[in-house]
Amino acid sequence: MAALLEVADLRVSFRTEGGVLRAVDGVSFSVNEGEIVAVVGESGSGKSVMAMTLLGLTRGANATISGTARFGDLELVGATEDKLRTVRGARIAMIFQNPMTALNPVQRVGKQIVEQIRAHEPVSRAAARARAVELLTRVGIPQAATRVNAFPHELSGGMRQRAMIALALSCGPRLLIADEPTTALDVTIQAQILAEIEDLREETGVAVVFITHDLGVVSQLADQVLVMYGGRVVEDAPVDALFDDPQHPYTWGLLSSAPSASLARRTRLPTIPGTPPSLLHAPAGCHFAPRCPHTIAACAEMPALESRLPQQPRHLDRCWLQPADKQRLREVSGEIGLAAPEASEDIR
Repeated sequence: MAALLEVADLRVSFRTEGGVLRAVDGVSFSVNEGEIVAVVGESGSGKSVMAMTLLGLTRGANATISGTARFGDLELVGATEDKLRTVRGARIAMIFQNPMTALNPVQRVGKQIVEQIRAHEPVSRAAARARAVELLTRVGIPQAATRVNAFPHELSGGMRQRAMIALALSCGPRLLIADEPTTALDVTIQAQILAEIEDLREETGVAVVFITHDLGVVSQLADQVLVMYGGRVVEDAPVDALFDDPQHPYTWGLLSSAPSASLARRTRLPTIPGTPPSLLHAPAGCHFAPRCPHTIAACAEMPALESRLPQQPRHLDRCWLQPADKQRLREVSGEIGLAAPEASEDIR
């Protein structure tokens, strides 16, 4: 079965006063129908830029974009603005991190949904409004027939995020890109929104690219996980494989630094030493090497993203160490990320 979205060697760079900033550097991945692919990594790793590039939202005089992103019969990279306008909102929709800035503050929520529906479908205003009320009800907004007339500032943070989801789903997209949609929400609302996304996937078959920092969310929601670092994918694995047998030292660090119920009170969380690389002056070879305690001479060159586990062909990583060496290192205490398997049990 052909993938719904097939991204190959996507590169996005921006010319700045300080030089060329390589925000996305050779990213490749695929998303199948009805699949949820999570994208994780520190701030500045290229997650959001990658996602926005798929919708043509990073174009500009200072931007250089190359590679391919095939969505069905359409090549997104290089597509005209007119062509992308027919795709945005209709076939691919996006939930932005901050609904207060993504929603128009001077238009009622219902009007924004109605306008999007009518921009893509030949329906009457009354029919579009009825669908808007139905969508707001579907995503769990109480008294939707009244809330449809509310301005964004009149809704709580959780309801604004639900309204964003309703707007994104208004034209029945095949792919939903969610950029940290639960950030700054309390855990109860967060759980409700995640449940709604999962329900929508089951009901409509929509595929989801879910960008997040929360590994707990990833373990509950995702089918496949991309770990990004320094503009590149360093690990790409099915969710169970990633948590049970992580292969990249950066992933070990992420898993080890996640809070867990087993940590004693006042226990200091493990951290990854150092700082993320500058995308203006990225280190030669493996970008993680300056922070990794397991470097070898080969790390002076960038390893390919490939499968090194015969039993897991969909588990790819970008590390020169062999699986047996990684297993041995993770069994030794006192190193970065070596508690990752135990931490992952707590996360899950």
